[in-house]
Amino acid sequence: MMSHQIHTMAYSGDTPWHGLGNLISEQQPIEVWQQQAGMNWEIQSSPVHYLTEHSAEVFSDAKVLFRSDNGEALSVVSNRYQVVQPREVLEFYRDLIDLGGFELETAGVLKGGKKLWALAKTGEEVMLKGNDLVKGYLLLATACDGSLATTAQFTSVRVVCNNTLQIAMNASEGAIKVPHSTKFDADKVKQQLGVGTQQWQGFTKKVKQLSKHSIHPFEARSYLVNVLGNKELPFHQQPNLKVLHHVYDLFNGAGKGSTLAAANDTAWGLVNAVTQYVDHERRARNTDNRLESAWFGTGATIKQKAFEEALKLAA
Repeated sequence: MMSHQIHTMAYSGDTPWHGLGNLISEQQPIEVWQQQAGMNWEIQSSPVHYLTEHSAEVFSDAKVLFRSDNGEALSVVSNRYQVVQPREVLEFYRDLIDLGGFELETAGVLKGGKKLWALAKTGEEVMLKGNDLVKGYLLLATACDGSLATTAQFTSVRVVCNNTLQIAMNASEGAIKVPHSTKFDADKVKQQLGVGTQQWQGFTKKVKQLSKHSIHPFEARSYLVNVLGNKELPFHQQPNLKVLHHVYDLFNGAGKGSTLAAANDTAWGLVNAVTQYVDHERRARNTDNRLESAWFGTGATIKQKAFEEALKLAA
């Protein structure tokens, strides 16, 4: 495996949906997490040097970011770029764990250290009909290659199938993004987020609304075209018809938890058919890429759209 694809992760409790990481016992201190998640190194910087025909020169407008432990380059950025260190990602949770009842569940690095993240249980949860349990989480992620602002994001996990769904209902609710042109201030971000109770209550209200709205098979196919297909074409002419049929089957009894009362033939069942496909089954080069897409990339966008379209049906 090439170095830029190498991941190191740690988790406590049940194996996470992405199946990656070193298992550690629950309620370990931040320092243990830092070691086991492969986050016990620093991002250092060096001026950019280049060679001309006659001499070695320094390019003063940029710097190279590299790992302190192995010297591997991570990216070239402007001198104004504000670095967020691996330890800062974990330290963000220290007082939330000590005082707020949060509990780290998984943390690690992707792409050799270009992306860093940690996920903690908030202690919030909602039980839908048929013992369909959904738990609340807080994700903090950053990148040092310009691909992601430092983002604190409330998210949820449906326990029966390990599907993940962001709690943000729109770009300004549930997530705080700090661009790398600004110094990351953990206390300010937590203050902006609030404890999360308000967002969680809004989310659970919508989830319950989805779980009570019955869906007709024709309505389900139309929804899948809106979320995953081409709205200009009828269902049977969709270029990804095989995928649409598969996701419809997940909704129609083949998906994990699809026969539970809250999901059986409901808008909530539609959302979870899409999230199961994105998190567990959508084609990806490797598990790293699947995780990155599901949380930060195309997969996250698809799931957000799935949630919003389902809410329109249940309105």
